[in-house]
Amino acid sequence: MSAQEERAARAALRLPPALYDHALHLVHESPDGLPSGRGFDLPVVPDPPALPGADAAPLSRKAAPAVLAKALHPLPDDPAALHRRFAELGVWSCHRYLIQSTVADLPLPADQHAAARTLARRLTRTGTTVPTVTVGLALLTRLGEPEDVPYLSTLGLLRALNGPAVQALDTLDRRSAAVVDLVVSTRRAELRSLVRALAAQDGQAVRRELVAFPAEPRLLGPATARRIAEAALLPDLLAEHPADTALLARAGRLLVRMASARDEAAELLAYRDATGVYDTVVNRAGLLPPTLEHHAMLLSLALGLSSGTGALLDWPTGSGRRETLLTTLGRLLAEPSWTRPTDLDTHATHDTHATHDALDMHDTGAAARRLWAGWIRRTGRRPFSRPADGRLRIEVVAGDPVDREPVETRILLDGRPLVPAVFPHGPAHSPERLLDDGLLRAGPEPRRVQLAEASCTEGCCGALHVTIRRDGDQVVWEDWQRPAPPGTRGPAPELPAQRFDAAAYDAEIARAEADRDWSWPARTMARLIKAGLVARPELLARWDARRGWIGSGFLDPDTAVVTFWYAPGLGAGEADGDALHFRWVVPDDGAPPEAQAAAALRRLTEEDPRTYAVFCGGTRERAERLGYPWPPEDG
Repeated sequence: MSAQEERAARAALRLPPALYDHALHLVHESPDGLPSGRGFDLPVVPDPPALPGADAAPLSRKAAPAVLAKALHPLPDDPAALHRRFAELGVWSCHRYLIQSTVADLPLPADQHAAARTLARRLTRTGTTVPTVTVGLALLTRLGEPEDVPYLSTLGLLRALNGPAVQALDTLDRRSAAVVDLVVSTRRAELRSLVRALAAQDGQAVRRELVAFPAEPRLLGPATARRIAEAALLPDLLAEHPADTALLARAGRLLVRMASARDEAAELLAYRDATGVYDTVVNRAGLLPPTLEHHAMLLSLALGLSSGTGALLDWPTGSGRRETLLTTLGRLLAEPSWTRPTDLDTHATHDTHATHDALDMHDTGAAARRLWAGWIRRTGRRPFSRPADGRLRIEVVAGDPVDREPVETRILLDGRPLVPAVFPHGPAHSPERLLDDGLLRAGPEPRRVQLAEASCTEGCCGALHVTIRRDGDQVVWEDWQRPAPPGTRGPAPELPAQRFDAAAYDAEIARAEADRDWSWPARTMARLIKAGLVARPELLARWDARRGWIGSGFLDPDTAVVTFWYAPGLGAGEADGDALHFRWVVPDDGAPPEAQAAAALRRLTEEDPRTYAVFCGGTRERAERLGYPWPPEDG
């Protein structure tokens, strides 16, 4: 039976519409052929009567893999048979991701490809349920051809099928995959005009909207940046407009956002045109006006090429392309026309403090200029002055403060950054955690060290751990622990042990621990306050308080933030209930950090910190019992 005959038979029997037909109808009904956001809904149809012997509840997550494998092998000859199997077994929409992985692992000999492809097309074009259509999409991920792209693109506009459809499209047409992904995932009003232009393939509108939309981190995460570059066919756009400096700057900005250290930096590695766009941006960078914003963008690219994710791209072996790009950037940013804007902001005064709550890439006011200028002065030559790579190199890298990029301890093995190579879920830990506390030192006893943690916490997406031990005249990193790569099942592949000459290792760790050139006054002040409280815990204990997190402010990096816990009896270790959380923000007043830290420690000695800190957390019952208003300031 042909697809048209199947539709006619369903209509005669008043069966649910094919999901593809439903999506196509919604496309025709929508003014611009696009959902308003989050994708189209599935059709509302009454539940069909249960088949004899069918399960009344969905398969459990534990039982589903084995049952699905049995249901799908061998593949049935027609969609109706598959639908019956799923209905009898309790396979529901909630199993669509397990269906994808099961189909991905199905044995499909070459002589079965044609039949499987035919079944996949019938499922995607006439299937009436999410599980059966998902099987078709997963098969087309393996066996699809260009003629399938229009059907996949239409099905991908249904929210429930977006993920499987985009995965299938990614193997056939990256541009179409990116458009469908953006159409469904983009809900910010600021990006909708760009998304509509990308979907319409309107080259002039794409160019106009691409350089016009606000590109701060809250709107432009790494995945969105990659998808925009793919949907816009960025290399072609740059080739068509070689003198467009606004487009060139936006291309650089997209690369920076793809490689953001505080998000999923692996997005840069997934962008197939990354090396070509790097080439274009760097080699044309001399066309850009030498502003602080452009300087910050180019410096971020250099830091990524030197010791970040950019160093992991597929640069041709032995070509020296990456090193040449770094040299080109180093020469350009050292020219007087590029250093002058920084000099002009050198004397920005500390009374220009503006709240950074709304600080973004397009806020070029005094606060952003001051942050960029200070960061460029501290960091501007670091990616270009690094000595030749040894077996191990530790680079402390402070990212763009206007983007609120983290300060991370980048670990380079044989010149390659370790963390983004083996753990794509978050940045390496800060130097305060890995270096100030001596965690990377190799002592007489093996030490288990967490090098990085997922941005969403270890309990969600894991962390990267290693055991460091001394073995005679060598230091060994071994017994690695990390989550499985995204999209895979089972444990992650084992990482090999790494061995280092102990003398060279100790010297490198000592050098990295002594390096403070990356730091700024508020960060240094926070470090000194923490060191003082570690050395003298009685300063807080006298107030029944215990030290919490201490560091420079996230929203305003020109502040030191001191947090502590309080409960009656806590100082003597005899607290009779939950502790409350307090936060004290200490602005940088321009004095030397050492003096400011000493003044803060004196105040902690002389005044109960609860009288000037802000209550910011705990339990409602405990807060009300101790006389603190609920909810706390931070909710």
